[in-house]
Amino acid sequence: VYLEDNGGGLVQPGGSLRLSCEASGLSVSTQDMGWIREVPGKGLEWVSALYTDGSTYYSDSVKGRFTISKDNAKNMVYLQMSNLKPEDTAEYSCATVEADLTAAACRNPSTAAICFDYESRGTQVTVSS
Repeated sequence: VYLEDNGGGLVQPGGSLRLSCEASGLSVSTQDMGWIREVPGKGLEWVSALYTDGSTYYSDSVKGRFTISKDNAKNMVYLQMSNLKPEDTAEYSCATVEADLTAAACRNPSTAAICFDYESRGTQVTVSS
């Protein structure tokens, strides 16, 4: 399995970015997929997930601003981020989702990593004026 992410960069507050993740070795049509972010010293945060039944998960911090989607034909997952805030600055990775992200272990920044098996290398998003 290999996940390759892309799309990070520097954006001003209020701006938008779209992250993409190309998967190989698995099919996003049959695998729950999500995006996690990490800020040095603060651990991991699951920001969004798209389950194979079509349901979605968004953390409270991004709800209403981020949208996850996928293209089964291209085997890709996307994260559209709008109205970005400085606190969104982090390294973002796509990952396979292997647990209920509302579970305590997935919501804990110190243990959130147990909720995925594979993740991409990470792309830096910096929100700053």
